[in-house]
Amino acid sequence: MDAKKIREDFPVLQQKIKGKQLIYFDSACMSLRPKQVIAAMNEYYEQYPACAGRSIHSLSQRVDEEYRKAREVVAKFIGAKPEEIVFTRNTTEGINLVAYSLGLKEGDAVVTSDIEHNSNLLPWQALFKKGVEHRIVFSGNMQFDENNFRKAMGSSVKLVSFVHTSNLSGYTFPAEKIAKIAHDNGSLVMFDCAQSVPHKQIDVHKLGADFIAFSGHKMLGPSGMGVLYGKKDLLEELNPFLLGGDTVANSTYETHELLKPPEKFEAGLQNYAGAIGLAAAVKYLEKVGMNDIEKHEEKLNEIITDGIAGINGLKIIGPQPAKLRGGIISFVVDGLNPHDIAMALDSTAGIAIRSGAHCVHSWFNANNMPRGSARASLYLYNTEEEAKIFIGKLREICNTLR
Repeated sequence: MDAKKIREDFPVLQQKIKGKQLIYFDSACMSLRPKQVIAAMNEYYEQYPACAGRSIHSLSQRVDEEYRKAREVVAKFIGAKPEEIVFTRNTTEGINLVAYSLGLKEGDAVVTSDIEHNSNLLPWQALFKKGVEHRIVFSGNMQFDENNFRKAMGSSVKLVSFVHTSNLSGYTFPAEKIAKIAHDNGSLVMFDCAQSVPHKQIDVHKLGADFIAFSGHKMLGPSGMGVLYGKKDLLEELNPFLLGGDTVANSTYETHELLKPPEKFEAGLQNYAGAIGLAAAVKYLEKVGMNDIEKHEEKLNEIITDGIAGINGLKIIGPQPAKLRGGIISFVVDGLNPHDIAMALDSTAGIAIRSGAHCVHSWFNANNMPRGSARASLYLYNTEEEAKIFIGKLREICNTLR
């Protein structure tokens, strides 16, 4: 793939930050958007800015059609059926939908890893207060510990909810193995795929997942747009935790008749432009090729990992081989505040990275690292030249600040 050619589709990459060409290494937080996605959303607002499923005029029918197509495009992208795709605001909402609709009760248990994003931690903490046990599988090396996982299982475990690719370390958990062990135990399985769907080829059936959730804003799509995949029979069993317009076929003063999934989970006016923009993002990613994107990120990670290896006091968080961390490089430097590193990179070189706890406060607190880490995260529009500039500037900053 030609990253330099791809960059021409991203207007924001044509600008300079404090006199320097922008180098955007913060895609794990928020990806940039190509002009094709922006155009698709603008087309909705300019040509048919109406409601779907409510009116019968021409504009509304156009929205109906484009919204339906968007669901089909997203479903095909992950190997699902359109009726198994629930449009949400983000990964967080998708996980909460399952948490509060699954009917978990006192005495039930949920199992997660020890490096979960807050979105896959807080919902279970809230249910813990209602008697639902939250079991955490710990691993000393931030990789899957099968023995500890098996020890956590049992008849009370109704759901295993694991991050697929960690936003902290970039490590991808063996989803197929996790799903098989969980299903053999009689448990359902959900994966937080916010960091995997944008970067690698995902097929929900190969994963063995009952549910997955992911966000549009991490995969070239709009913010405020996400997806929950659920097996059709499971979605039919779940009760929605939001009710209102567009979720019912009919209602009286006393009763209501719910629509079938996925509509029964999509209460109120939907983000039509967001769904249309997400579909455009999926088409863009498919055109580039998910396998090529994954290989490109791994190559850049190898360049950076090798290049920063000699910086005194620098430690990479997670597995040390770059191939096990996808496009994420989280690191700390002895004696330096991660925020100082991030600010210096921005002010001196126009390089955007993230610093802090990356919404994984629990892991940093457990490991006595309250300031978190610095994190560079890569995507299809980043180049080898940018990687080399980053290495040089980081080395220079570390030498200057200490």
